[in-house]
Amino acid sequence: MGSAAELFAAALMLLGYPLLTLAALLPNLYAFAAVAAITYLADHYLHRKGSYLIERLGRTRAGLPVRFLIRQLLLILLLARISPSGDLTFYGAIACFIAFYAIQVPHGALTGLIGRRRTLPVAARNVDLASHIRIPGAPPRWLVHRSGEKMLHLDLAAIVGLLVSAATDSSPAGLIGMAVTLVLSAFYLLALVPYVRSRRLPPKGDKVRAALDAWLRQYRPETVLYFSGSDDSAYQVNMWLETMERLETRPLVILRERVIMQNLAPTTVPVVCVPGSVHLMNMDLSTVRVALYPANVGKNIHLLRLPTMKHVFIGHGDSDKAASVNPFTKVYDEVWTAGRAGRDRYHVADVGVRDEDIVEVGRPQLVTIQGPRDLPEGVLPTVLYAPTWEGWDDNPGNTSLLLAGENIVKRLVKADPPVRVLYKPHPFTGTRSARARAAHQRITALIEKAAEERAAKPGFSTDTTARSEAKAELARIEARLAELATVGGDKGDEAVITRDGLVDMARHEEIARLRARWNDVYWRAAGTWQHRVITGPEPRLYDCFNVSDALVSDISSVVSDFIASGKPYAVTDSAGLGAEEFKRQNTAVRAAVILSNGAEELDELLAAVRDPAADRLAEDRKELRQYLLGPDSPTSIERFGAAVRDLARRAERRNTGRSARAAASTVPAPRLAPAPETDAATTS
Repeated sequence: MGSAAELFAAALMLLGYPLLTLAALLPNLYAFAAVAAITYLADHYLHRKGSYLIERLGRTRAGLPVRFLIRQLLLILLLARISPSGDLTFYGAIACFIAFYAIQVPHGALTGLIGRRRTLPVAARNVDLASHIRIPGAPPRWLVHRSGEKMLHLDLAAIVGLLVSAATDSSPAGLIGMAVTLVLSAFYLLALVPYVRSRRLPPKGDKVRAALDAWLRQYRPETVLYFSGSDDSAYQVNMWLETMERLETRPLVILRERVIMQNLAPTTVPVVCVPGSVHLMNMDLSTVRVALYPANVGKNIHLLRLPTMKHVFIGHGDSDKAASVNPFTKVYDEVWTAGRAGRDRYHVADVGVRDEDIVEVGRPQLVTIQGPRDLPEGVLPTVLYAPTWEGWDDNPGNTSLLLAGENIVKRLVKADPPVRVLYKPHPFTGTRSARARAAHQRITALIEKAAEERAAKPGFSTDTTARSEAKAELARIEARLAELATVGGDKGDEAVITRDGLVDMARHEEIARLRARWNDVYWRAAGTWQHRVITGPEPRLYDCFNVSDALVSDISSVVSDFIASGKPYAVTDSAGLGAEEFKRQNTAVRAAVILSNGAEELDELLAAVRDPAADRLAEDRKELRQYLLGPDSPTSIERFGAAVRDLARRAERRNTGRSARAAASTVPAPRLAPAPETDAATTS
């Protein structure tokens, strides 16, 4: 349901309606007015916060229109109790609210029509659709954003006027208030009418799809990055955008969910979002030769059906988790892994992926990961705790959060000599398991309490001025990034963003510079000694790697990626397999400090961080890095690009061969000479 403030507002709103009923029955005019004001404010606050409770109330037939209607009916009840015989104000209130709700019907129809027509069958970035179709500007945001809520709040004038009339025992205030409500409602309705005229609406779906196909024929994409997932999974496609930008072939990103488009990182690669499966299957992708898939999801089948391209599973991380050897993976033409470890993993799992279909391409994203730091005098070592999520089942080995998380954090925040602790949980943490969500909340509380205690110590508060300056600069950078991120200004909706979403290289480069600057300033603002809980997409995981001196994690791609840094790391054996068996089953932990659920072994990790001479696993990490991630030369992006080119050539050969075979099969068979006639006597 959200924060404590949201819970409090929800309680006020829900309690308000029984109190309104009581105030109307007594009757108590002033109590009714006070409680009505509270319900208005609480409702508005919850809508502005997007509270989960609002959604649940809508599903249980207690949505916003119903709540407003109940409040209006209770006001009529109050007026009836104050003046049982009824008067002009009383009957006027009934007529006013009937007319008010009558206006809601065409208003809802108009806003629905505008919303549907302005929702294109495809959304796009860096795609020039404006050259093929005309997409008119959007209605003003104030007119269509949360329009139903705004329309319903126009009853405020009538409510206030009627309460004043009841308090003063005179009709004018009530009549004026009702007139204001009805006039404003009518004006709101009329203001929408121009935007349903044909010249103010985008073309219909078939014309938009035809325009996209025309653009595709001009652009002739060769390599596609295809992705489908929830809003929390946007990081899985974002991690591949820079790699796509560096390919020598013409790239295209295809997304299936609009929410992923909204969370997509800035890129120069053309992006199209095609929610409809029929629309996707009718797109002109005849020039595409290679399709890359970062995730195994059901919607992949809509592109896998095309034989004119080769299909490759590239994943969104390389780890020893069972998901990394999903049997579904055998549907692809090839599976690309980082290093030899990925190939061996499929061989051991025996899930139907053939060895000749596996290509080792490295991990192009890891180029930004830095090696061990030389810590200046007085700067504390930093330990990053980055557990994975609870997974789809209750296997205790999925995550360390449940059994070991609190023990790990308690030992780290009490370490002597002290260290800084960064806690960055997986984005999916707590989405399936209430126990995992509760463990995450307890760990967050532990770190925040330790941070408060450390901030109160004199030795840790000497850089207050520098941190304040960094926070001010951070706010300026964020304001500028928000400004740059707004395409189309306040008048922009998805259709306008699609129309105007061509990449502006100067803007794109400025965003890149500001993001790099933001990362630097963020860590200065946080302080080099302060514990921190890091959720959300920023700072990114690799940014956390670069300011850390050691990692504590679980079996996940986080560990495999961190190995690229060469820094010490520890992995938790949450299932209690024992160190030897745990290493046998999981390649990535063979150069790790193995933690039990009690986390007693953390001392060995901390000793390696403080003194390189005590780091007995340094050489093992170098060997493991080669095995997991492949050689340093040629670079990963070079190997990745070569694999794309090779597969594209194979796809082209397949298409050429099929065309030749199809042409051969249509050549008419040679005419056979007629059989000679035979004498009937001879054949008898």
